Amino acid sequence: MKKVSVIILNYNGQNHLSTFLPSVIKNTPLHIADIIVADNASTDNSLEWLRETYPAIKIIQLKNNYGFAEGYNISIGRVETPYAILLNSDVEVSPNWIQPMLNFMEEHQNVIAVQPKILQYKDKTKFEYAGGAGGFLDKFGYPFCRGRIFSTIEEDKGQYNDIRQIFWASGACMMVRRVDFIDYGGLDENFFTHQEEIDFCWRVNSRGRKVYYVPTSVVYHLGGGTLNQSNPKKTYYNFRNNMLMIYKNLNTPRLIPLAIIRFFLDYLAALVYLVTLKPRLTWAIIRARIDFYRYKGKVKELRKENMIKTIRYTIPNLVYNGSILLSYVLLRKKRFSQLSSLNKA
Repeated sequence: MKKVSVIILNYNGQNHLSTFLPSVIKNTPLHIADIIVADNASTDNSLEWLRETYPAIKIIQLKNNYGFAEGYNISIGRVETPYAILLNSDVEVSPNWIQPMLNFMEEHQNVIAVQPKILQYKDKTKFEYAGGAGGFLDKFGYPFCRGRIFSTIEEDKGQYNDIRQIFWASGACMMVRRVDFIDYGGLDENFFTHQEEIDFCWRVNSRGRKVYYVPTSVVYHLGGGTLNQSNPKKTYYNFRNNMLMIYKNLNTPRLIPLAIIRFFLDYLAALVYLVTLKPRLTWAIIRARIDFYRYKGKVKELRKENMIKTIRYTIPNLVYNGSILLSYVLLRKKRFSQLSSLNKA
């Protein structure tokens, strides 16, 4: 039996498939991996084009647009390989991109998920926004990456060529142990899209398992293929889902003070957008805050399960003991190497 299922989730992405799928086919060793396109009920000619151009590619045809989270949950549930790779449709892969991640996971049974080095497709000398060299959180729950803090994106000069434990792996390209992925609840379908992989990795960390970055595997992500960084929908989902993630994964003594601080920080961000003449992003944050309270009830049972199964809330060297926003704006710390508490690992 093959060891890996490479699953590309597609929704009206025939252009992405025609551009990026050839690299996946060329660089994926078919004796160990299947390439599967999971289609979220596309209304373009994606499937017709795929069947005509690459008839050997396996297809999982979904009845509805289930979004990123549920689309992957269904698809991973339908394959039988020990490992699955969640791969965005706008990712170009390099030669030997699978083997380093596969070798590392087979040698480290306590690791549930890994990501490769993710560089920009349009400028392959720089890290990519969505994953860079692995993801982290600050003490207030805001995510960032090695190689990318807010809008500052570093050039790849080999500074992050170390295999390293990380807080979260990017859903743009993430290898998981299939059985453990399912056992840990997969991606939270309430999120629909954005930050569901961070939520999943938080569960992994809090239950004593690990997430790693393996830089000898390299991929190139176009990014913004679905929603670009300035899109109000992206802002909405990022803020709403980030608060849902915090609510689900922190116990009450830690949650209450953090929620109060986040209330002010989020509305400060909304004010900044308003002052900088981006009212649609301001309204997106306000809507996200309102809808967070509406969605709390939907994830209440998942929170209870997390509280029962969590064995640790403190994760050394994976959470920045400060505000990444204040460090970036006031202290001018724009590179991961300047965050001393995270460079002791």
